[in-house]
Amino acid sequence: MTQIRKNFGFGCMRLPMKGGEVDVAQFTKMVDIFMENGFNYFDTAHGYVGGKSETALRECLTSRYPRDAYVLTNKLSTHFFSRKEDIRPLFESQLAACGVKYFDYYLMHAQSADIFAKFKRCHAYETVLEFLAEGRIRHFGISFHDKASVLEKILAEYPQIEVVQIQFNYMDYDDPGVESRKCYEVCRKYGKPVIVMEPCKGGNLVNMPTEISRVLEDLRGGSNASYAIRFAAGFPGIMMVLSGMGNMEMMLDNISYMKNFMPLSQTEQAAVKKVCELFRAKNMIPCTACRYCTDGCPKQILIPDLFACLNAKKVFNNWNTDYYYHNVHTVHNGKASDCVQCGACEESCPQHLPIRRLLKDVASEFENK
Repeated sequence: MTQIRKNFGFGCMRLPMKGGEVDVAQFTKMVDIFMENGFNYFDTAHGYVGGKSETALRECLTSRYPRDAYVLTNKLSTHFFSRKEDIRPLFESQLAACGVKYFDYYLMHAQSADIFAKFKRCHAYETVLEFLAEGRIRHFGISFHDKASVLEKILAEYPQIEVVQIQFNYMDYDDPGVESRKCYEVCRKYGKPVIVMEPCKGGNLVNMPTEISRVLEDLRGGSNASYAIRFAAGFPGIMMVLSGMGNMEMMLDNISYMKNFMPLSQTEQAAVKKVCELFRAKNMIPCTACRYCTDGCPKQILIPDLFACLNAKKVFNNWNTDYYYHNVHTVHNGKASDCVQCGACEESCPQHLPIRRLLKDVASEFENK
């Protein structure tokens, strides 16, 4: 059994890109440096990077390192099956795409009340437990985006679950929509190790407004990302903290403080609490740009990009946000005012955002001129 070396993992939802393709040369170098520094955990899914994440891992990792050198996690995603009979062929295609004979961890992806109901109808849990019995996966778990009460229901119904991946960061810790703290507490109650996703909240805790970022800069102790990732990693029962790293600079920064990990001091904890207070005072849309909402949009509205425009407008209030709205994000895709109020986006939103109402706010800001 391959052992996890450290509690920091390479999240392959975001990879270095070049001309619309994965930058294989840069990703290969990043994999090598990651491994050389004692880290060996990689996380992917079938739809990540437009379906290119798995094959990039095959080219840059699994074809170049012995199987016992790394830990690889993949997921069963709801978008790629509609009945039980689809699951095994999909799983086989994932193994082939990644170039491996087994996955160390295999997660039921993005579980919520509705998605869990579909997985039950399709006997997905039972099918994947067959893979576990066959030795095709070594550990069985879930990734989760819903209320803590739903998580507790799933863990009670399937005690075979070995690990739970949740969104966990200092902004969402007590957020009533995400319930990071409550979900973490449910995991602890059931004795499940936790994998953390979105520790930097989709980059929102890295690229912060100057007056907010200054709170952390005054500590003179590290990057904005370092405080977010160390916050998440400092809790008992955290097995792994994932970071999507799009370039070498991000990787080297993350390695610098996770190689010899230290939890946040009391002074640093007070600083991140202050950051939360300042962000909430700005009333920004807490979108993490996971892009689940865009898949089923009949008007092909780039919802996360439009929300980012509105957030940036609130913070910077300059011409650049208008330019991006009209000349980049809506040139070949729908505008906020094109929303037909179908609600498909809200059903798939892990943050439980009132997207239809927020799109009206976006339209009011950028289109009613």
